[in-house]
Amino acid sequence: MDCLRAPGSSVEMILCSNPRAQYLAHQTDIDAAVSRVLNSGWYILGEEVRAFEAEFASYVGAAHGVGVSSGTDALHLALRACGIGEGDEVITVSHTAVATVSAIELAGATPVLVDIEPGSYTLDSTKLEAAITSRTKAIIPVHIYGQPVTLEPVLEIARRHKIRTIEDCAQAHGAKYKGQTVGSFGDIGCFSFYPTKNLGAIGDGGILVTSDPELAERAYLIRQYGWADRYVSSIAGLNSRLDELQAAVLRVKLPHLDADNATRTRLANQYDEALTGIGLTLPRRSPETAPVYHLYVIRLTRRDDLRSFLKSKGIGALVHYPVPIHLQPAYKGRLRASDNLPETERAAREVLSLPIYPELDETELQKVIIEVQAFQGAHND
Repeated sequence: MDCLRAPGSSVEMILCSNPRAQYLAHQTDIDAAVSRVLNSGWYILGEEVRAFEAEFASYVGAAHGVGVSSGTDALHLALRACGIGEGDEVITVSHTAVATVSAIELAGATPVLVDIEPGSYTLDSTKLEAAITSRTKAIIPVHIYGQPVTLEPVLEIARRHKIRTIEDCAQAHGAKYKGQTVGSFGDIGCFSFYPTKNLGAIGDGGILVTSDPELAERAYLIRQYGWADRYVSSIAGLNSRLDELQAAVLRVKLPHLDADNATRTRLANQYDEALTGIGLTLPRRSPETAPVYHLYVIRLTRRDDLRSFLKSKGIGALVHYPVPIHLQPAYKGRLRASDNLPETERAAREVLSLPIYPELDETELQKVIIEVQAFQGAHND
C-alpha cells in the first residue's frame, strides 16, 4: 500500500487520489523520458510538446492539439481563440472547480450559471434556453467527475443560437458519449494534466484540442505572445506553454490511459456492487455514456459525519466541491445565475468522493467498503 501518514497522526491514510503511486508504476520510463529532455538541451516548445500534441489530439479524435500551462489556461485560450471577451456572456455551471469560472473572467467575459442534473451532477440542458441572451457567445459543459454531459441537446441549442461549445474535460480524459470521446464534440475541448487527473503530469499542464484549423492557429499564436515570427506579435497574446519535461512524462503515460481507466471502472463496479441498497446515492449509470471515474462520488445527508468517520479510520474521502462557486466569498453576489441553483446547492451539502485510482489495491478498497458499510449500518437502524 502507498499511503500517507497525516501530520501529527499515527494513522496511515488511504488517499482519495495518489499521483506518487502513478509515478512509481511507470518510474523507469518516466525517469528515462525526463533524462532524455534534460540531455536534449531543448526545454521549451520542442519535439516532446509537438509529438504529445499530435498524439493526444489523435487519441481524442481531433485534428489539432495546443499544449498550454494548465487546464485553466486551456479554457482561457479557447475562449480567446473564439474571439470571446469583454461584454460577452458564457454559460456554465456552479458545481465545478473554480477554474472554469476563473477562465471565463480571465478572458474578460461574464459567467452565467445554470443548475445541474441531480443524477450526473452535470449541466442540465433544460435550463439553457432561459439563460441565453443576445450577449451569450459560448456554453462550457463540464464533464465533472469523469461523467460525460448529455451533450446532444447542448450541441443542438448551441447550433440553433449560433454560439460556441467549449468542453471542459479536465476530469474526463478518455470518457465517451455515444461511443465518441469527449473533447471532440464541441468547437474546442479543454483538458488539465494536474497530477491527480486520469492523465496527470508531474506538475501543471493542459491542452486544448480542436478540428477547426483557424481556432487552432489562433490558440497557437495566443499561447506565445501572438508570435507568428519570433519577437513579432501578430495578435495580442500571453505566455502559456506546456513545457518539454511535462510533455515527455505525459507521452509515457498516454499509452496506459485506457488501461488505467478500465481499472477505475472495475473499482467503481466493485464499489457499486458492495454499496448498493445501504441508503447511499451512487454514481449514475447511463447506456449513452462511458464515464472514466476520475472520482467515485456518493451522496448522503450525513455526508460530513461519514467523512469524519472515515478519516478516523485512515480513509481520506474528500468533498468535490463543498461550496458552489456562486456562494464563495470571491464570487457571492456578483455572478448571474439563471435560477436559484437548488440541485447545485444540495449536491454541495451531500457529495463525498471515495478513494479511487488505478493503483488502489484490493486490501485498501475492501477497507473503504467495510467502513462505509459499518457507518451506514450504524445509522440506518
